[in-house]
Amino acid sequence: MRDTVATLGHLVGFPSLSRRPNEPIVTWVADYLRATSARIRLIPGDEPDRVSLLASYGPDTPDGIVLSAHCDVVPVEGQPWTSDPFTLREENGRLHARGATDMKGFLAAMLTVGEAAGRRKLARPLHLMLSHDEEIGCVGIRSLLRVLAAEGFRAAGCIVGEPTGLRVATGHKGKIAAEAVCRGEAAHSANPFLGYNAIGLAAGIVSEIEALQSWLSSQGRRDESYEVPFSTVQVGTIQGGTALNIVPDRCALAFELRLLPGEDGAALLDRLRDGAEQRLRSPRAEGHAAAIEISVTSAYPGLAEPDPDAEIVALAKAATGDASEIRLGFGTEAGLISEQLNLPTVVCGPGSIDRAHKADEFITRPELEACDRFLGTVLDRLTA
Repeated sequence: MRDTVATLGHLVGFPSLSRRPNEPIVTWVADYLRATSARIRLIPGDEPDRVSLLASYGPDTPDGIVLSAHCDVVPVEGQPWTSDPFTLREENGRLHARGATDMKGFLAAMLTVGEAAGRRKLARPLHLMLSHDEEIGCVGIRSLLRVLAAEGFRAAGCIVGEPTGLRVATGHKGKIAAEAVCRGEAAHSANPFLGYNAIGLAAGIVSEIEALQSWLSSQGRRDESYEVPFSTVQVGTIQGGTALNIVPDRCALAFELRLLPGEDGAALLDRLRDGAEQRLRSPRAEGHAAAIEISVTSAYPGLAEPDPDAEIVALAKAATGDASEIRLGFGTEAGLISEQLNLPTVVCGPGSIDRAHKADEFITRPELEACDRFLGTVLDRLTA
């Protein structure tokens, strides 16, 4: 039986960055699991050279448990790593590498429990699900879920192993990433009144976004179980203008909404569009061809709390030995899994999200050992 840490060393050696082909790491995982008598399915993604994996053990019944991970990681460029980010380095009990905590640590533990499942007689199935391109908006799992939903895939519950410190999360916020493109009219800056400044229009949209945040904070949905108990909206980037002596005719800003489950994101975007129309009245009255276009670039749903009586909630709590629940401010694939497969889903995995996406990202040996025990307890529940 391969040690989880050794498996993690193999996994982080694949620089499986988002937006890039992921076949090498998935092929390695498939070969690993095939040797443990797993039934393997490779499901093509919507982009070339992308593939997801579903491995199953035990009987073909609808009462199994799904363990889910993604194999992609974020880039390392520009970060002050003190060692090769794609070579596992151990120092003072910390295992450093890109993806060590987000989330190849859980994936390594998944493979360990899969190997154990291959040696056991299961009364109920264990499914291992591996997706791609999660880090760019939970993109890759959609093709996998589409196939499974069309086939009528059923299970009793799902655990998504994002880093929660092995605490059971029964909800997380959703996200809408959007862009506002503001168009004005170019002119020589010696007489700016002959044109219309698109950056000025963009500044108005920033004000509308700030006003929307104030409304969300005071009048939007609230859930005190979240660290930030309301939905949020913020501008992340803004780009406009070509030269100081040209009135800019285009300015684009990217913004995001982080939404509590149940918050109507479409209605919030409509509020911004209404505000944009108000901002356009003055330039249009002056005869300028001004415009503001707001469009969604990506989105994924939040995870609504599953039925408190759902088996997966009780099972995950029992397996961790912690009866409490948490909510997550960051997003995961759990909302999509729950929504598209009608599958009770929780998030629970080793490590801390506070270490993710940083230089010298790490997970610890005790955290991986605790995850091995956690998944071993889940496997025990499925054993005949």
